[in-house]
Amino acid sequence: MLDGILVPLHKAGWPFVAGFAVASLLLGLIDAGLFWIGVLATAWCAYFFRDPPRAVPAREGLVVAPADGRVQAVAQVVPPDALELGEEARWRISIFLNVFDVHVNRIPVSGRIARIVYRHGKFLNASLDKASDENERNALTIETVDGQRFGVVQIAGLVARRIVCEVHEGQDLRVGERFGIIRFGSRTDLYLPPGVAPLVAPGQRMLGGETVVADLMSQEGPRRAETI
Repeated sequence: MLDGILVPLHKAGWPFVAGFAVASLLLGLIDAGLFWIGVLATAWCAYFFRDPPRAVPAREGLVVAPADGRVQAVAQVVPPDALELGEEARWRISIFLNVFDVHVNRIPVSGRIARIVYRHGKFLNASLDKASDENERNALTIETVDGQRFGVVQIAGLVARRIVCEVHEGQDLRVGERFGIIRFGSRTDLYLPPGVAPLVAPGQRMLGGETVVADLMSQEGPRRAETI
């Protein structure tokens, strides 16, 4: 059970955890009750920035979730211009992350980072469909060795105020590797290549780097799910 609690912290979280800890000590000089409130806030901050290891599926052709969270929507849409994926509609899997989810983002498929575009924007509720066009966001285009192109978009949410992207254009990455983090509630969109169907449905829980969301070697159509 401790393996799920005592996990490494993402490096972007250390300044926040340290800040909360110092604030707790200062509050403790004023009142003991405030100190313990600060301790709880520090513990929550450390929990938010946790970066647990993941068992990444190794078979060729598998596409994994780029983020933890719940599938908000699965729909065929024209990808944003920033990704330069053309005007043909393709499947988009939208994953909503609440403040209790792991917020470290992972590469969904092995390939080269062909493009990165950051856009300033609003901080609407990330569960809204228009958030993909109006919110602060960071778009990555990933190209596999056989020329298939995927899009991943990190979208800031109502509470989130900072998108961190730790990779650069031209970098080669393996499926499941970490590429960034979104702080304090957000959404991550994954755009699949034309002809590739999603194997997940709205409502399903995702584990970034582990949950298989598509299979490039499969001819299976889009999946459906029922709540029972």
